[in-house]
Amino acid sequence: MSTAKTTAERQAAYRARQACGENDGQKRVSLWLSLWLSTGCALALARLARRHGSTQHEFLERLVLAEDDKVLATMALDSPEWSAYFQSQPMRARAGAAPHAGAAPEA
Repeated sequence: MSTAKTTAERQAAYRARQACGENDGQKRVSLWLSLWLSTGCALALARLARRHGSTQHEFLERLVLAEDDKVLATMALDSPEWSAYFQSQPMRARAGAAPHAGAAPEA
């Protein structure tokens, strides 16, 4: 007879299944665990997702992938810019690029 699993054990098993690709190759990103947005951004995200008939999670995934496609379309394959884009170090914003209205000011 087996005993009931604790919440931590169930969560560990779930994470192990996710890591093994049992969920269509999804990757765990800490962003989904805890995310603080400005009230205006959170309300806009909810409105946009609802308008597009999707969850906020699905909407953000589509938005991020579409922006990534746009950025990649501006770069030549094997260029220094391409290599820099795929490096894990943070990149600084391009000179003259306007920050989003809700973005924090740069130090």
